[in-house]
Amino acid sequence: MTAPVDLLIIGGGINGTGIARDAAGRGLSVLLVEQDDLASHTSSASTKLVHGGLRYLEYYEFRLVREALMERERLLTIAPHIIWPLEFVLPHSAEQRPAWMIRAGLFMYDHLAKRRRLPASRAVRFGPHPAAAILKPQNRKGFTYADCWVEDSRLVVLNAMDARERGADVRTRTKLITARAEGMLWSADLEDRATGARETVTARAMVNAAGPWVGDVLSTRLGRNTQKTVRMIKGSHIITRKLYEGDFAFILQNPDKRIVFAVPYEHDFTLIGTTDIPYEADPAKVEITPAETDYLCDSVSRYFRTPVTPADVVRTYSGVRPLYDDHAANASAVTRDYVLDVEGGTDRPALLSVFGGKITTYRKLAEHALEKLLPAMGRPTGTSWTASKPLPGGDMPNADFDAFFAGLVKRYSALPEPMLHRLARAYGTRAPRILGNAVIMADLGENYGGDLTEAEIDYLVTHEFVRDVEDILWRRSKLALHVPEGTASRVAARLQRKKVREGASFL
Repeated sequence: MTAPVDLLIIGGGINGTGIARDAAGRGLSVLLVEQDDLASHTSSASTKLVHGGLRYLEYYEFRLVREALMERERLLTIAPHIIWPLEFVLPHSAEQRPAWMIRAGLFMYDHLAKRRRLPASRAVRFGPHPAAAILKPQNRKGFTYADCWVEDSRLVVLNAMDARERGADVRTRTKLITARAEGMLWSADLEDRATGARETVTARAMVNAAGPWVGDVLSTRLGRNTQKTVRMIKGSHIITRKLYEGDFAFILQNPDKRIVFAVPYEHDFTLIGTTDIPYEADPAKVEITPAETDYLCDSVSRYFRTPVTPADVVRTYSGVRPLYDDHAANASAVTRDYVLDVEGGTDRPALLSVFGGKITTYRKLAEHALEKLLPAMGRPTGTSWTASKPLPGGDMPNADFDAFFAGLVKRYSALPEPMLHRLARAYGTRAPRILGNAVIMADLGENYGGDLTEAEIDYLVTHEFVRDVEDILWRRSKLALHVPEGTASRVAARLQRKKVREGASFL
């Protein structure tokens, strides 16, 4: 048995990797285990937004909205390659929430926290606005405001990478079988899901950041009882071919008082979501229903000149949000705030369980988690540091993506500019680690389609915890929407050859 680590973290979603990064940066020894791939469930099934949560103001979630708005500015600065501003258009008619209520909400949204890089909201008439060509004629006026887009699964991976570079041990495809307190240590049995090998590790404290499985970890793996429970809410999205030109998104109000987003996606597509439905089945097997597809299509068709039908859908995805159960009657009204539950620390080892949360506030959640956990461990909290330190690839002067991209194009002038833009957005200042001294495409090795090259695959395996095709084509990128038929099998064959050649080092 190896020496104890300070912190064993269960779960490789945004909360687990965010806590791992923060803890490693404070000098703790960290082991994070994830039973599947990083961001393979809830954290890659979001609407891809870093936002304050405008609609949460209706439920008086002022603290959460203010914190989220503050985090929106911070994240835009530390990860300018995977996070960028996005304009939202909110059509309005007399049948919806009163205009004065929306104006008041947007005024609060503008002023609950300082805005440094995003414009203020405004009322608009759609005559001169390009949205007029998309919306039905009766939609003559509305509002615009700004929030941010985020590559959600990449945000998770970048936090895991930074944690590892600061000394954390990050293991994917590794499952917690059981854990028990032995004196002032946790003794945990882990299983490598690729090989079936088992190992027992010890830790001074444990974080349960298992998302939809947080309750299962407590009851089944740790044998604990708690009054705090997770309310699982399913959110589904559909992807269609591009419904409109323009780099702005829509926020659409439905008669049931819910809102649906329509967002430009991967250049050639539109992302539409999300639903809010109570869910009680296996979170690993969540999928959209025909009724949800109809609901999302109808939500957009209510506003757009060109109707959207299920036949227009090219891809769907669903996720389960592990919200803290505040016993709200309406699933849409369940708090998106997080609850951190700490046990032990005096006569038994400390355990912190994460209930709820949203991707925008993950960094602050991690800070709060360590502020609670470290005293329970008898350790000083140290200094908060993650608010200003860029994530891997985000260390651009003045967080200026456009200037960085212009320099990349100048340096690699003979390579396709669309490919360079994709690499700049995905990897930021680390894109040259893939491109190296390439002058022409052939210098990057075999092209697997969609400008996915041998050099990029090798980088992903070496640095980004990649083990299979879906890791690459869906969670590290969305190239599955762009590559020709046969790419997946070719990439799988390359990964298999690499696995055979490198053996244990690949795992």
